[in-house]
Amino acid sequence: MDTFGQKFKVSLFGESHGRGIGAVIDGIPAGIPLSEQDFTEDISRRKSGAKGTTPRIEDDKPEILSGVFGGKTTGAPLAVIFRNNNTRSSDYEIFKEKPRPGHADFAAGVKWNNFNDPRGGGHFSGRLTLPVVAAGVIAKKVLEDVCINARLVEVGGVSGGEEKWREALDQAIRDGDSLGGIVECSIEGVPAGTGEPFFDSVESMISHAVFSIPGVRGIEFGDGFHAAGMKGSEHNDPIVSETGHCLKNGAGGVNGGLANGNPIVFRVAFKPTSSIRKTQTTYDFTTGKMEELAIPGRHDVCFALRTPVVVEAMAAIVLADLMLR
Repeated sequence: MDTFGQKFKVSLFGESHGRGIGAVIDGIPAGIPLSEQDFTEDISRRKSGAKGTTPRIEDDKPEILSGVFGGKTTGAPLAVIFRNNNTRSSDYEIFKEKPRPGHADFAAGVKWNNFNDPRGGGHFSGRLTLPVVAAGVIAKKVLEDVCINARLVEVGGVSGGEEKWREALDQAIRDGDSLGGIVECSIEGVPAGTGEPFFDSVESMISHAVFSIPGVRGIEFGDGFHAAGMKGSEHNDPIVSETGHCLKNGAGGVNGGLANGNPIVFRVAFKPTSSIRKTQTTYDFTTGKMEELAIPGRHDVCFALRTPVVVEAMAAIVLADLMLR
């Protein structure tokens, strides 16, 4: 399904090379100041053009179609759309006969009997994260006192910052290959007790939303997978004040599915981009044999570079939904 949330609902629509993409957001409280300029900062953080990102550059100008009057949200569903202008659909004609390894080309064709739009990845494209960022801008306004910050901490297995990442990116570009990355997100100001036990726990909801971002391969909270090798005396977080503040934060700010008042901290692993210049092999439905595949088109060497703001948006959408319940 393309809709997430109970009280703060986000529905996505569009395809990468269609006329446009967008989101319909329902459940926004009335009276929140909002203009198209409010989207500029977060949208610019997702833009391509830097080293390691796709050379496809779109205007990414939001058009608010409904839900705002006189500069304030009305309480009605808000629709925002982004037009697609810089497309080269001919690059994707080959993928019906030769589906790309690591992509949804084959699975989507099976599910929809090849009636799906395959251009640019269609509805499965990372371009659909743009309306997610737009919905996140609105969710952040709903949250008011909550501060969400995500940052890239690792590229291609390398930590240590931009200089080392530049070397790894340069090598991947020379090789015609791609890199993955890890994004860490920290959220402060979430009231203790936010969330629900079991299926709507804070971790469950954030994980659900984050795994909706194309290319996500894993998520961990606090000590994460390291906790499996720790002792209880090492992993437990001693409470040191009546507000629930802890001496450490191995739980990542969540106990029993509920926010405990400490920062919610999680990390997201992104796979390397599947569309690479290096020749691969795939099944050719025309010849019935494994054949070589050289992928044309414009693709990120490391799309994780553009994802911190997308992770923030998904976290904001989840928390807005939970806190409005």
